[in-house]
Amino acid sequence: MESFSNLVTALSDAVWSKGITIGGDTIPFVVLALLGTGVFLTLRLGFIQLRRFGHGVAVTSGKYDDPNEPGDVSHFQALSTALSATVGIGNIAGVAIAIHYGGPGALFWMWVTAFLGMAIKYTEVTLAQAYRDVKGDDNDAAKWEGTVSGGPMYYIEKGLGTKWKPMAVFFALMLGITAFLTGNGIQANTMADTMRASFGVEPWVTGSVSAILVAFVILGGITRIGTVSGILAPLMAVIYVVGAMLVILLNFDQIVPTFGLIFREAFNPTAGVAGMGTGAILVTMMWGVKRGLFSNESGQGSAPIAHAAAKTDEPVSEGVVALLEPFIDTIVICSMTGLVVIMTGAWKAQHPTEIPLSGGNLSYVAEQANGRYARTAPLPEVLVEDGVPVNTQAADVPSLAWYEAPVERLYIDPELTVPFNGVIQTGPGIALARDGREFRSLYGLAPTTGAPMTMHAFREGLKPLGDWGHLIVVIGVMLFALSTAISWSYYGDRCANYIAGKNAIIPYRLVYVAMHFIGAVLPLTVAWTLGDLFLGIVIFPNLIALWMLSGKVAQMTKSYFERKPWQENAEVQQRLVESRGR
Repeated sequence: MESFSNLVTALSDAVWSKGITIGGDTIPFVVLALLGTGVFLTLRLGFIQLRRFGHGVAVTSGKYDDPNEPGDVSHFQALSTALSATVGIGNIAGVAIAIHYGGPGALFWMWVTAFLGMAIKYTEVTLAQAYRDVKGDDNDAAKWEGTVSGGPMYYIEKGLGTKWKPMAVFFALMLGITAFLTGNGIQANTMADTMRASFGVEPWVTGSVSAILVAFVILGGITRIGTVSGILAPLMAVIYVVGAMLVILLNFDQIVPTFGLIFREAFNPTAGVAGMGTGAILVTMMWGVKRGLFSNESGQGSAPIAHAAAKTDEPVSEGVVALLEPFIDTIVICSMTGLVVIMTGAWKAQHPTEIPLSGGNLSYVAEQANGRYARTAPLPEVLVEDGVPVNTQAADVPSLAWYEAPVERLYIDPELTVPFNGVIQTGPGIALARDGREFRSLYGLAPTTGAPMTMHAFREGLKPLGDWGHLIVVIGVMLFALSTAISWSYYGDRCANYIAGKNAIIPYRLVYVAMHFIGAVLPLTVAWTLGDLFLGIVIFPNLIALWMLSGKVAQMTKSYFERKPWQENAEVQQRLVESRGR
């Protein structure tokens, strides 16, 4: 597992670290591509995310719905399905991870990603509607395979021409794999991590139960997926946001200082990365953008697949619905998590922690000239005296780290009363004490990250009301993760359908369920790094298409708002309401 973890980390670093170097730090090409596309589309479409926000709310409300238009689900159900996939573990665990590695300023860069992402999401969803593939005229949404297929693979092939089909196939293949990981495995992993931290439930148990639940829903097709998502998405958002608002109100005096810290650390980070060393603006920016992208999925090309199924014959009408997603997901829900984590001090708290010496979350780090720590190869043996690694060679001894943060002192007991004395054999992951005892795990004060950090923040923030705040996160993780895994299965099977036809859908869903279980039992670091790897790859074909087809979107946008077709739909909806009231 350690060799696999190192390979995955190296590949992910290659995707997320290659870029333009400024002052010793690198802005990854992935980050540049995402932010650059967001800026371009924001300007090209005249700040569509501000000017048409209200219209998006109106369309989502259903006042312009026409059930006779082609598609499988309503505007609201399409948004709910997309939000169920978008509002997920990234909102609970992803924000905590961004702050852990990038400091409080990472939250600001998540906001920037969301604002620019609104223009990206509008563009890709409008194109997905314009170039979707509708099977037949019966609009039978009860079909298990659905009547509509859409997404970047379709607008790449149809919009750019058949010579671009290889890129469309590549996108579909990469997104199909990404669905196994970011939309599925990571969700299962965080559920398992949360249940183990909260109740001591073994990951394989959580993975088995959640895999059965996911299988029950996704094998029923898009109709069942849309129905379940339409219930889970609003429910989970309300529970989580209300809980976060309670924490914020109970810590009202910390609101202004917290926002001050966020803005200050965004441009002049001093709090450090993973609680270590000196901060760097590009590191903070990278983690904010990376986790912001994971959270709201703008530019990734996933949500357009869900929105393509909406009942409408006006592509722009679904585009304005989609631009609400990054706002709801990141600017509202992620902000709630970030404020709670920062206000309560959970982001820099350390806790007595068991540290398996061969675990996927274990690493060795060395301090760099700039004061930050970087992962490094460990020595074959590390001599430890009174719990502290000592220098036995000319070079400095790499520090044992948990979630990339150095552990200052190691103990043999959970209470941290008996320091370890002996040698750590890093290869087999064994600690040999001077008295001859062997340990597979040691203990020390270490930070948490992911969902456990958010759980700690809610627990501390709601302590005046009792010791139950962490249960909000537990419930949120369960609902968020399940709904995300369910919705992402639809994204993946549309990719399978594009590549190999409808006969590939059921096999894909069965493998998807198996991958859900596998994700639950993988180490957290490996699961998230795998997700980041494919996330960084899959966006490029989509962003290329968005740039090349932006003129088409601008034309459709101008035509739509000049014609005002929603007025006719409003009359249809009014007649339907009146007929039901008779």
